[in-house]
Amino acid sequence: MNENNNKNKENIEKSAENIENNDKKKDKKRIILLILAIIIFVCACVYIGIYIYNSIMAQNESELVTTPDTTSSQSGALADNPVDFASLQQGNEDIYAWIKIDDTDVDYPIVQSQNDDDFYLRHSAYDKSWLASGAIYTQGVNSKDFSDPITVIYGHNGYKETMFTSLHKFEDEEFFNSHEYFYIYMPQRKLTYQVISAFKYDDRHIMNSFNFAVPQDLANFQETITNPSSALKNVRTELDVPIDENSKIVVLSTCITNQKSNRYLVCGVLVKDEKTN
Repeated sequence: MNENNNKNKENIEKSAENIENNDKKKDKKRIILLILAIIIFVCACVYIGIYIYNSIMAQNESELVTTPDTTSSQSGALADNPVDFASLQQGNEDIYAWIKIDDTDVDYPIVQSQNDDDFYLRHSAYDKSWLASGAIYTQGVNSKDFSDPITVIYGHNGYKETMFTSLHKFEDEEFFNSHEYFYIYMPQRKLTYQVISAFKYDDRHIMNSFNFAVPQDLANFQETITNPSSALKNVRTELDVPIDENSKIVVLSTCITNQKSNRYLVCGVLVKDEKTN
C-alpha cells in the first residue's frame, strides 16, 4: 500500500513538474512573440518615418528653387526660354537642361554626373547634397545636346508626386490623349517632343542592351516603342513626324511600385527644335 502511495505521489509530482515546465515554455514563447512583435512594430515605425522624411525632403527639393514659368510661348523669331541656367549652374555645374510636362509635377532640371553614372540616384540636382529621391538625370553614354537617336532620362517613382512619379498619369488613356507634348529647355534652345507611347517595360538597361549605332538595333527598339507588347500601354498612332533612322527619341524611365523587375517608360520624338532668347 505504501509503495502504491509513493508511486502515486511521484506521478503527481511529475505531472505537476511537467505542467510547470509547459507553463514556463509557454511563457518563453509568449515573451519571444512579444519581443518579435515589438521589433516588427519598431521597424515599421522607422520605415514609415524614413519614408515620410524622404517624401518631405523630396517636396522641399521641388520648392528649393523657384520653378520657372515653362509655358509654351513664342517671342518673335525666338521662343521664350524661362530657365535661368546661369543661376542654376552656380549651384551645380552638372545642370544642363530642364524638363517640363504640362499638368504633372515633372518640372525639373536635368543633370549628368561627369564621373559617376549613379550619383544622382541619391543626390540633389541643385547642390549635390544627399537626397533619397535623387534627381532627374542622364548617364554618360548619352550626349548632353540630345543629338543621340535614343536618350534615356531617369527619375525616381514613389516619393509622393515628386520626380517622375507623375509620369504614371500617362497610364490613363484620356490623360495620354490630351497631353501630346513635353518640353526640354537648354541654354538658347527649346526642344518639343511628341509623346509616342507610354508602357510597362522590363528592367534592362536600355543603353547597354542595344547598340543604336547598328541600324537593326535602332529599328528594333523603335518598333518596341511604337508598338509595345505590354498590356499596360497607350500608343499614339498619328504623329507629327515619321519615325525613321534620323529620329531623335527621348525615353523617360521610372520604376513601378512593388514591381522591381519592371519600368514605366514614356517615349517622345523630337518634333521641333527652336532657338530661344
